Amino acid sequence: MQEWHAQTQHKDAVLGTKWGYTYVANWELGYSGKHEIKEHSLEKLVEQWQVSKAMLPSLKYYQVHSATFDSGILENQAVLKELFRIKEATGLHIGISTSGENQAAIIEEALKIEINGISLFDSFQVSYNVFEQSTFEVLKAVMNNGKTVIIKEALANGRVFESEQFPQYKEAYVVLKELSEKYNVEVDAIALRFVMDHLQPDYVLSGASNIEQLKANLKANDFQLDAEDLQNLNTLAVKPSFYWEERSALDWN
Repeated sequence: MQEWHAQTQHKDAVLGTKWGYTYVANWELGYSGKHEIKEHSLEKLVEQWQVSKAMLPSLKYYQVHSATFDSGILENQAVLKELFRIKEATGLHIGISTSGENQAAIIEEALKIEINGISLFDSFQVSYNVFEQSTFEVLKAVMNNGKTVIIKEALANGRVFESEQFPQYKEAYVVLKELSEKYNVEVDAIALRFVMDHLQPDYVLSGASNIEQLKANLKANDFQLDAEDLQNLNTLAVKPSFYWEERSALDWN
């Protein structure tokens, strides 16, 4: 992102980045072994902040990459105090991103964290889509408290697209196809619009990897789903435990 920003210098771009992971696969398709190593230590924060701060003042959001209870990030006072120092010194929105079936619990715990009587976390980047809607209530509360909600994985890692690999979504694919024909857009725009209309977050990340995908995604801005369509899509939600077990088995590509 730093290289892209330096090359393009888009004045209307809102930049956000995350720290806490080291990528070791260099985005290589078919790479065997772990693609990333999580480390939410003070040392890793200090190391990666040295890179991230070069994007100031364009950088607006600085987030913990995939906060979990297991990593200890929400209890590590040294890390939390350093994040608060960065927040006070730069005016950045400090946030977390979440994954897993306990996203709601992690968000609720993060909301309790204060330094010097000031709430530390200002933004929450969360996986939310037609199949995974378990954080709806907590995210509404987050937004009502004036904090930013950023949605990732709105296309459920591609699972919204009809595939023989996922026969359990056969009925969902019928609904999505009917709506894509009704609104004259592809399924990706329907899935994105559902998040926009149902949850009404501040941002929905595209995840597009090429121009054609981006153009198709942007058609989500051209229409709104009616109440009946929203209700039909709302019924496609599955149990979080099922969703995340399935997601963990997906190949990286």
